[in-house]
Amino acid sequence: MARAAVPGSGSDEKARTTLRNQLVSCKSIDKLIRESEEPEHALKKSLGPWSLTALGIGAVIGSGIFTVIGTAMAGQKFDTPEIRNTPLVHFLLTHTAMAGRPGAGPALALSLVMVAIVCVFTGLCYAELASMIPIAGSAYTYTYATLGELVAWIIGWDLILEYAFSNMSVSVGFAAHIEALLEWFGIHFPLKWISPAYLPTGLQDLAGKDLYAPGWHFGFNIPAFLVVMVLTVILVRGIRESARTNNILVLVKIVAILAFIFAAASFVKPVYWHPFMPNGWTGLLSGGSIIFFTYIGFDSVSTAAEECKRPQRDLPFGILATLVACTLLYGGVAIALSGIVPWHSIMGDAAPVVNALRRLSTAPGGSGLRWVELIVLIGAMLGMISSILVFQLGQARVWFAMSRDGLLPEVFSRIHAQFRTPAVATWVAGFVVGIPAGLLDIGTVSNLSNIGTLFAFVLVSIAVLILRHREPERHRAFRAPFGPVFPVLSIIFCIVLMMGLEVLTWTAFFIWLLTGLLIYFFYSRHRSEFSPAR
Repeated sequence: MARAAVPGSGSDEKARTTLRNQLVSCKSIDKLIRESEEPEHALKKSLGPWSLTALGIGAVIGSGIFTVIGTAMAGQKFDTPEIRNTPLVHFLLTHTAMAGRPGAGPALALSLVMVAIVCVFTGLCYAELASMIPIAGSAYTYTYATLGELVAWIIGWDLILEYAFSNMSVSVGFAAHIEALLEWFGIHFPLKWISPAYLPTGLQDLAGKDLYAPGWHFGFNIPAFLVVMVLTVILVRGIRESARTNNILVLVKIVAILAFIFAAASFVKPVYWHPFMPNGWTGLLSGGSIIFFTYIGFDSVSTAAEECKRPQRDLPFGILATLVACTLLYGGVAIALSGIVPWHSIMGDAAPVVNALRRLSTAPGGSGLRWVELIVLIGAMLGMISSILVFQLGQARVWFAMSRDGLLPEVFSRIHAQFRTPAVATWVAGFVVGIPAGLLDIGTVSNLSNIGTLFAFVLVSIAVLILRHREPERHRAFRAPFGPVFPVLSIIFCIVLMMGLEVLTWTAFFIWLLTGLLIYFFYSRHRSEFSPAR
């Protein structure tokens, strides 16, 4: 029988040293690539540059342009000022509480430019790492190869939060558009089965009449749950089928976006753009922080690295093309939307673009917009379906990669015998997203996704700097320009945007990370390949 270590003894010191070494142990990049090619864990390689770009656009456009853009523009209001609902930067600078988060107003267009600049810096870092380490797992895998096992676990646990809450947010927005589609055809479905059970600001109709008081009510958002589960089935069947489905959905949604922009152009009232920054720089930063998670699309591109035919060339292309296309489309919608309705009138609206068209269709000369509304409705719904598809793909691949490394139970890395996809991880991810999506509102679920996304981007940028120092001679098919400038700017700007999120989000984020650390120290580290027991 092994003797227990005596506190202060040499064996106790050796145990501490061994644990310390494990926490900072990094996986060899060459070993990561070899493991990904083992037959029992190998994924089918079927994606090219345009499929990767479509995956990115599918994630970015569908998740925010039709849903969270209203919250980013109008913000959120609560009955009384509370510290927990106050953006962290505001509380640190003024030591006062706010009654919710301020929106960017018409200045959301500037918020999107700011977010796009941050995403360019971070996207170039992702492109450099993804071309060097074409492995499933995205930021989790990059940090395992650069920052060590503990940080890799933290970022993997963070990515689970990021993807799960991103998809919950999009699913809630999808349900709101289902409701609008039913209304278009004159069908009135019981609200309790198509709205979240938790509504922190209540629920109002287009005339401002209260339908539900703030707080919990009896009900379940059935469309939000069902859309996740149907797409889970598609993802289990195969990445090629999923990519083809996504390509079609992306084309339809781009047509819908352009239809909205051109139709809205005739109804723009410049008076709605004044004041341009109604909530000042705090609102500008808050708006960018609220909508930032939607740009996670280029992160989703990197999670599909193992299923890419030529990752060294195609991954950088897919990431950068996603950023350019989505920034242009987002900017057009933000300018048009803020010019056709008062910015504060879309607070709490999970379908702001469609509902803005509905308001205009009742105005003089707006009858023709009824058909534009239907086109945008269909495009928005298909667009959000593509977003959920990509986010669920990314989340399952993170579970798969962590399981393959021993940090999560082995069952999550099992590959379906016929479809060659991580079926168990995909099904579990489906239920983890679908059930909360039926209960929570769009503002609540998007906040945690934002902070998780930004935290992941910070660590990816740090990983670029470390890998350049540690392995300067390793071949890089793509390299972020201007030396350390872009990675450092990415780190700074991501932290600034994180400060625009409210205190409650920061608190929940730290609770999530603490939970993850407990799981790591009591379970994962004992099953890791670097564990002394192995």
